[in-house]
Amino acid sequence: MTTRILIVGGGLAGTIVANGLCRQLGRELAKGAVNITMLGADERHLYQPGLLYIPFGRMREAELFREQRKVLSHHVYFHVDPATAIDVDGRTVTTASGKEYGYDYLVLATGSRITPEEVPGMAEGAHWFYDLAGARRLREALGVFTGGRIVVNVNVPHKCPVAPIEVTFMLHDFLKERGLWDKTELTYTYPIGRLHGLEPVANWAQPEMDRLGIKYETFFNAESVDPNARTVTSMEGSTLPYDLLITIPPHKGAQVIENSGLGKGGWVATDKKTLHRVGSNNVFVVGDTTDIPISKAGSTAHFEADTLVDNLVSLIQEGCMAREYDGKVFCFIEAGLNRGTYVWFNYQVPPNPVPPSRMVHWFKLAYNRMYWLSARGLM
Repeated sequence: MTTRILIVGGGLAGTIVANGLCRQLGRELAKGAVNITMLGADERHLYQPGLLYIPFGRMREAELFREQRKVLSHHVYFHVDPATAIDVDGRTVTTASGKEYGYDYLVLATGSRITPEEVPGMAEGAHWFYDLAGARRLREALGVFTGGRIVVNVNVPHKCPVAPIEVTFMLHDFLKERGLWDKTELTYTYPIGRLHGLEPVANWAQPEMDRLGIKYETFFNAESVDPNARTVTSMEGSTLPYDLLITIPPHKGAQVIENSGLGKGGWVATDKKTLHRVGSNNVFVVGDTTDIPISKAGSTAHFEADTLVDNLVSLIQEGCMAREYDGKVFCFIEAGLNRGTYVWFNYQVPPNPVPPSRMVHWFKLAYNRMYWLSARGLM
């Protein structure tokens, strides 16, 4: 009897799971004892962290994409047919084409989406870099910027938690290169009482911003944007004028998760160690889709996916789980256009940013090139 593994989502987490399973279950796949199917939303795989570099002309759009079929093992049955309904009781997933897929093990890797429309005026008055269209528009806006007030406004929840700090420091260097720093006032806002959710990162970032002359305002939760007046107003009653507003839009999980009743806001209740959907023993959750209170980042997805691969293989071959996810996260942080730092942490060990250097920046650029090996599960 064939064991059917169904992966919903074709981003980094789902891709690593699919390729990792193929590598370890080669014998079972050859005999037809295991079947692996992926349901994706696009024929192309996007390297999402690369979007940060597009507005500054540090990466070309073509470098962000590969054909998903070529990134996946040939053993995976890949369909561009997004899921529209997930029935965990009936063990079926229905897709946009009306097809129904059954499964023995289900992997939810549906990712997250930006929802700027949740803040009145934000979609019309702000720029962002969290999708390609937004990164293009921001590139155009920076290309004609001649000075004035820039506000970097951070909303929660959002993925890639260090990206707001990265874009702020990169903006500083970008403006200095163009002789515009002395003509610009750059303000960074954050919704809680420090500059980042991770306290050690906030403690590192604040003196860096002070040193560079970057202003900041905490306890700033965006309530509305007025595109005509060019102002952003917080729930706390503060209003900031801007000439260029760069926002980190609020995020939600995939609509299909909400529509299927699997999680408020599109986030699935997930056991932080086993990665099971809470209440299921054959449904696993990885990447941005989880509600685990850790960074929604590429490295999180990678380490979760590696754990899940080992556990699914062990369940199929030995009938038991292999190991637990320890909360491991590793993030490079750009501290400008030519310097970088990094943090790593897990459930037990807090992050501790190292002093920024050119070497760490080059390590991050090297990883950008090696991403596709990571997606294939080769590193």
